[in-house]
Amino acid sequence: MKHTIDVITMGCSKNLVDSENLMRQFEQIGYTFYHNPESLHGDIAVINTCGFIGDAKEESITEILDLCNRKTEGEISRVFVMGCLSERYRKELQEEIPEVDRFYGKFDWKEMVADLEREQMPGHPSPQACMNAAATSTLHTTGHFAYIKISEGCNRKCAYCAIPIITGPHKSRPMEDILGEMERMVAAGVHEFQIIAQELTFYGIDLYQEQKIAELVERMARIPGVEWIRLHYAYPAQFPMDLLRVIRENPNVCKYLDIALQHISDPMLERMQRHISKAETLELIRKIREEVPGICLRTTLMVGFPGETEEDFNELMEFTRQARFERMGAFAYSEEEGTFAALNYTDDIEEEVKQQRLAKLMALQQDISAEVLSRMVGRDYRIVIDRREGDWFIGRTEHDSPEVDCEVLIPCTTHSECHIGHFCQARITKAEEFDLYGEII
Repeated sequence: MKHTIDVITMGCSKNLVDSENLMRQFEQIGYTFYHNPESLHGDIAVINTCGFIGDAKEESITEILDLCNRKTEGEISRVFVMGCLSERYRKELQEEIPEVDRFYGKFDWKEMVADLEREQMPGHPSPQACMNAAATSTLHTTGHFAYIKISEGCNRKCAYCAIPIITGPHKSRPMEDILGEMERMVAAGVHEFQIIAQELTFYGIDLYQEQKIAELVERMARIPGVEWIRLHYAYPAQFPMDLLRVIRENPNVCKYLDIALQHISDPMLERMQRHISKAETLELIRKIREEVPGICLRTTLMVGFPGETEEDFNELMEFTRQARFERMGAFAYSEEEGTFAALNYTDDIEEEVKQQRLAKLMALQQDISAEVLSRMVGRDYRIVIDRREGDWFIGRTEHDSPEVDCEVLIPCTTHSECHIGHFCQARITKAEEFDLYGEII
């Protein structure tokens, strides 16, 4: 279909925000779009790539090659590539995959809109008019919840991480712009917001010369119609402790914090350049749980970093056993070109050992998750209904972020009062390792 575009988003929710901004601008110049469609609809396919770790890069390249094959078979006419992978490896990708019609990076993708606009008939708005109009319109891919990106880039420069290489230094969005965006989204029917950034707690230092995340979240919480605010990707070093008061005192700020810790042994933390010690990490966790009773902590841990000994890994296992994180993810170290680790360390842990450690860590967390969720049985929780699948309504508690955390399954045969996007009270009746079952009360 001419003037119809399929947009495929790879990677994290920050990429989703970029895709939404892009689709908002497609709409302004007269294009119809589909996001992550099960089958292609359009004349053009756009893939927003991820370049964070090896598996993500491989997945993005596989998707690019698949779309190029579909182009060869005549299913689509053109393939455009944007995002983190093409930001970092554009020259190499152009040489290796010439079937792609155009490559754009992470920050110049607005040129795609201008390029397409030039192909349109005369009389369409200028690129600048398109951008201005896009800024006042609201598009969100899920209806009742949305992602708000409050900054771009990162100044932390952890030894293993390529994000600063891809995105550049931290750049906060002005507070009024963020709050205005949320107000427009509330008016359009959004009531739940996931607040995201490469590094949430650094917010404001570049614009206001001090950490402003607590003030920003408190002002978000005052916007009428905002039901839930959930915070993602905090950094443990120099954590802004005043944020804990904001979480505790505002009922629409979810008792939830996504804070990636990566490791616990001091040798690993030092080699990773995390700028925090084991003792400081343990004290931070203690303080968070003390200041915000009932908070759900989500973290991410890494195994197989260069130099990780069996002693280091066992210390990480014991830490996980004692901390009992309500939500946790883990991954094996993947060397990234240009990072401090790649330039200064030898990737000396065999892949088989990395995967064994990863499996062992996740098996431990699986048991912890089952125990944590079992404690919820018989208790009542406020949940939001996300969708219906067959005979079940699928919802979430305030302790669960979309796509990455637990879900609550409610039989729809006896609960016709459930409506997608609405909040209701549910009693948890059963718990499994990563899912809950409930009934409306």
